[in-house]
Amino acid sequence: MSDTALPQATDRPAGDAPADRVTPALFALAIFTSAALVFVVQPMVTKLVLPMLGGSPAVWNTAMVFFQTALLAGYAYAHLLQRLSSLRGQVLVHLALLALAALFLPLRINGLLGDPAPEAPIGWLLATLALSVGAPFAVLSATAPLLQAWYARVRAGHADGQNPYVLYAASNLGSFLALLAYPVLIEPLASLSGQRTGWSGGYGLFMLMIVGLAVLAWRRREAGTTGAPALPANPPLGWRDRGVLVLLAAAPSSLMLGVTSHLSTDVASAPFLWVVPLALYLLTFVIAFQARPLIPLPITLVISAALGLVCIGFTAFRTGAWPMMFGLHLATFFFLALMCHQRLAARRPPPDRLTEFYLLMSLGGVVGGAFTALLAPVIFDAVWEYPLVLVLVGLARPLDPAPIRNREVYLFVAAAILSATPPMLSAMFQVDWDFAWWFSRNVTADMPRFTQMVLVGPMIVAFLLRDRPLAFVAIAAMIALSTQYIARGYDAAFTDRSFFGVMKVGLSQDDRLGGQVHVLMHGTTLHGAQPRDPAFACMPTLYYAPTTPIGQATQTLQVRRPGLNIGVVGLGTGAMAGYKRAADRMTFFEIDPLIDRLARDPQWFTFISDCADGPVRTVLGDARLTMADERAGTYDLLVIDAFSSDAVPTHLLTVEAIAGYLALLKPDGVVVLHLSNRNLDITRPAAAAARALGAAHLHQIYGERPDQPDMAEASTEVLILSPTEAGLADFRRQIGWGILDETEVRPWTDDYVNLFGSLWRHFRS
Repeated sequence: MSDTALPQATDRPAGDAPADRVTPALFALAIFTSAALVFVVQPMVTKLVLPMLGGSPAVWNTAMVFFQTALLAGYAYAHLLQRLSSLRGQVLVHLALLALAALFLPLRINGLLGDPAPEAPIGWLLATLALSVGAPFAVLSATAPLLQAWYARVRAGHADGQNPYVLYAASNLGSFLALLAYPVLIEPLASLSGQRTGWSGGYGLFMLMIVGLAVLAWRRREAGTTGAPALPANPPLGWRDRGVLVLLAAAPSSLMLGVTSHLSTDVASAPFLWVVPLALYLLTFVIAFQARPLIPLPITLVISAALGLVCIGFTAFRTGAWPMMFGLHLATFFFLALMCHQRLAARRPPPDRLTEFYLLMSLGGVVGGAFTALLAPVIFDAVWEYPLVLVLVGLARPLDPAPIRNREVYLFVAAAILSATPPMLSAMFQVDWDFAWWFSRNVTADMPRFTQMVLVGPMIVAFLLRDRPLAFVAIAAMIALSTQYIARGYDAAFTDRSFFGVMKVGLSQDDRLGGQVHVLMHGTTLHGAQPRDPAFACMPTLYYAPTTPIGQATQTLQVRRPGLNIGVVGLGTGAMAGYKRAADRMTFFEIDPLIDRLARDPQWFTFISDCADGPVRTVLGDARLTMADERAGTYDLLVIDAFSSDAVPTHLLTVEAIAGYLALLKPDGVVVLHLSNRNLDITRPAAAAARALGAAHLHQIYGERPDQPDMAEASTEVLILSPTEAGLADFRRQIGWGILDETEVRPWTDDYVNLFGSLWRHFRS
């Protein structure tokens, strides 16, 4: 096959040559298919690896950095392949690499590196993904720029050949539809094994499409058409232009991971939440690269300014209904990303620089993703990267060249004064000044709402100055700092961050518990509290209080036996250690080393160091992996209470997981599944799993009593299971325990989890 295999179009109108309709359609279909495969595999493979790292939301962000890096490698390969002047040679090389990458199918998680170390999970995750899916993903991801470059040469004699970037919209449309299909159709209807098989079949179909392009080209060569010429050379891009392209691509990438992490921390680390921001990210590409964008840039600039300012004002606070906040963050992300991508599309170079343009754009994606997922957790002790980028993305706005007017200066000064007002008043009423008493008594009970009301003024000013990027960003930064200061909540005595989340130890005051109380915050969720007064210090609190179902279960079994073997999945403050007697053995299964250090440090919590009678063991690592090494039939009580903020590590609630817990129990032992959740119905899948296993089980919802101190107890929902009816005999005689009604909800398994259905059931209830 010579270079004439993929022909140059003639000067005839497209309607005169049937092949002129076939060629664009075949190119578009191949690009669409490859894009769909590239973006379906991302949630699928991440879901496969998620259970090995405790279901942490950081798994998706880290995986996204890998996929962006692999995409960069694919774009670099497409760019370097253009050095081959022969189009025939390029086709043959690409087919050969596609065939080599097919050796990695069907996709699976490569176990060469063993289990991850909790102290350093990022390197393990990146390396495991590279070994598992790196080759087919990188080769597939090269398709979009590669086929666009081929198309520009093949269609050099036609008007559409002058703008091959239009095909990028087809690429992103395929990605967008595939991502939406994953949580709505693929995940609920297909098991993971079925998804892997289906994806492998799609990969084979795509290879046939590339062969089809070559066959079509061969037939045209036999018909005597001429070869595809090289495109005319244009001057190289300047370094400043390259830097701007990288930064314009980096901001949306960083925002995508930031908003994903912000939303998934309190719901679940699950594909249906991962794919929505990613799908919107791709949709902005579709719109930005249209010949006539559905949303013109001037409209984008107005909407993005308004939404960005409102979102910055709300980000620090947990205010408003969850669906409303979900919509606000997604809408803000969409229009900010669209603004950047429209500014990016306006700077696209001529077709001969096409692959370099995509390479720089991909590099920007890696830079933005790496900043949010890899660098920010190291340099920030809290989640500052998301509000920071929300502010800095304002620098991408066009600059008004007109001189600065006095009115604008006055507005800026007024905005600065108003932005500083809430922090100044907050500091004032904390000082015992006589004139601050009225404010302290009447306003500070709802200081977040007061702050947002005051900041409406600076928001309006920033919106009016939206064409002055530096002023706009400065006011947005002041708004962000003001809200973050007011939203501190408990006075934080300690803040640190690990792969698994941000941990804070706060100081609260409760006179009914003797004064100062140390509270543990993971994300936005309270994960434990301990009074510092010795009279109350060893009393388990919140979900573990003696009155809650977890406390009831522990005390019931302690009456049954003088010495228990107790296992607890999820350490928190170590409150369960307050129940440990000298004859008891207690083991915590905890994935985050930071939590173990906090729970064992008497400066913060003393349940383990002072309250437990005897040593308490901690086993670090994902509980499913580490509990597999425990001896079967040796535990009297297992408490499963592992959450990242309020998110659910679903692999701990599958049929296989629960079967593993039951296998560790003595015949009359008990498993307590803590199922309290603000946003998801996880009780029905757990009950369905218990029924599928034939395990005896009971359910209880406990409501905290209003006459108790704030930190004494918490409303709790649990399901208890036992291998035998004898294990639950004592509980059936107690008030509060009951049997759930039959449910048609399908139990979760290691091969099937439907979190979207859990979210939908919760909203309907």
